[in-house]
Amino acid sequence: MLLFAAALVAIAGGCEVFLLHESDSADSEGKSKEAPAAAGKDVKTPAGEASAKKTDSKKDAKAAQSWPMWGGQTSRNMVNSFATGVPSSWDVASGKNIKWAAPLGSQSYGNPSIADGRVFVGTNNEGKRNPDIVGDKGNIMCFSAADGELLWQAVHDKLSQGRVNDWPEQGICSSPVIEDGVIYYISNRCELVCADVDGFLDGKNDGPYKDEKYTSKIDGDFIWVLDMLNEFGVFPHNLATCSPLVVGDLVFLITSNGVERDHIAIPNPRAPSFLAVNKKTGEMEWGSNAPGDGILHGQWSCATYGVANGVPQVLFPGGDGWLYSFKPNDGDLLWKFDLNPKDSKWELGGLGTRNNIISTAVMLGDLVYLAVGQDPEHGEGIGHLYAIDANGAAGDITGKAKVWHYGGEEFKRTISTAAVADGLLYISDLSGFLHCLDEKTGKPYWVYDMLAAVWGSPTVIDGKVFLGDEDGDVVVLEHGKKMKVISETNMDNSVYTTPVAVDGVLYIANRTTLFAIEEKKN
Repeated sequence: MLLFAAALVAIAGGCEVFLLHESDSADSEGKSKEAPAAAGKDVKTPAGEASAKKTDSKKDAKAAQSWPMWGGQTSRNMVNSFATGVPSSWDVASGKNIKWAAPLGSQSYGNPSIADGRVFVGTNNEGKRNPDIVGDKGNIMCFSAADGELLWQAVHDKLSQGRVNDWPEQGICSSPVIEDGVIYYISNRCELVCADVDGFLDGKNDGPYKDEKYTSKIDGDFIWVLDMLNEFGVFPHNLATCSPLVVGDLVFLITSNGVERDHIAIPNPRAPSFLAVNKKTGEMEWGSNAPGDGILHGQWSCATYGVANGVPQVLFPGGDGWLYSFKPNDGDLLWKFDLNPKDSKWELGGLGTRNNIISTAVMLGDLVYLAVGQDPEHGEGIGHLYAIDANGAAGDITGKAKVWHYGGEEFKRTISTAAVADGLLYISDLSGFLHCLDEKTGKPYWVYDMLAAVWGSPTVIDGKVFLGDEDGDVVVLEHGKKMKVISETNMDNSVYTTPVAVDGVLYIANRTTLFAIEEKKN
């Protein structure tokens, strides 16, 4: 397998870490495909604390007016600290405060990413925006933020293996990272893709990659493509879904390596579950198979970056229910934390008490917030949310690094990520309850019942909390210790995504349509 032919295997904390040889990086049979806009940076030096702070800064309003990745910032905290003037109410039927609405495919699960006047969102091909491309595909669409015009779309064929690796009609669930004229995302084919933000609209085939199947003016222009299935033997269960994270010259991602169609066998437990990839070349810098034989189902979370007591680290929620922290440069394991009780047991179909992790960790200073969950098809079950102290953490810190725990009957399984602002933590569970907790103690202030399942995450924008649900309702509440509903609006279809705001415009994707919502002035 190519992984072992090109990598040095090291044992760290009981897991295999794959490190690319220096010589292999320079000579890889033409697979080294440099993104021109990213040249001239030190691959081995991820951005430090200053980089994380830049994204969260309120001081540089111009730089802040973008939401360039899933969660908007490397901390993955679902809080927008710069948006103002965002509407609290709108109406789809009458068009009140609807700036524009753009058709997507028939199913859409990824959050919009927005920068430099472009909005990117994943979906499937049922919208038939290019009539020459038919059939089930995975699409990333690029829209003009000004008027919702489709500028171009990247289209990816389905894998021949079928639903075990590439579930029908799910499209692309990954939210792209936008940086320096390119985007990075995970395709439905388990590929890490680096693409030009202009697609073929500029009339040029940028970068060394020249094997694009679709090359019209409204198609995607790829700079490089890393095929994790064929290159590393990754076996994505149902679908590869991760939204990548870029820090310095590295792209961090979870590969979605998982179980076979029998939901028991793990075809390749030695394949990497976590990867760090050179953003200029698309070559693996290091990878870890940390969950190994412990993978319970699939691995559909995202990586987080932070600095605890001066120690940079990248966090990967594992498919075994553990949270892993690694050194960003070389993949050395720093610490790990089991988010399940020691007596918990995994049972097929969600019948057990042990969970894996689909939520993404939020890291603010020394503290990490993360909850457990399962595939929504497994239904409801007991959940666990933890605040973890990463200050000086080393090895197995389960128990001793726990600051507080919230769970049991009061909090169910979740696939949502937390929003932490002004001493309050908001998180929703799959059962449809939005919880407002004290950030320091985990004690609840209030719980709001959405009356429908929730797949997206609560987000704090302009002093308000926004959350969508499976019935298509988006609720807006006041950000505060007392629960106050401002409005609730139906979007005419399920909302499995999280609202995003840039330049006073609120963007919400339901299953079939992307809405831009703006306060209209009389």
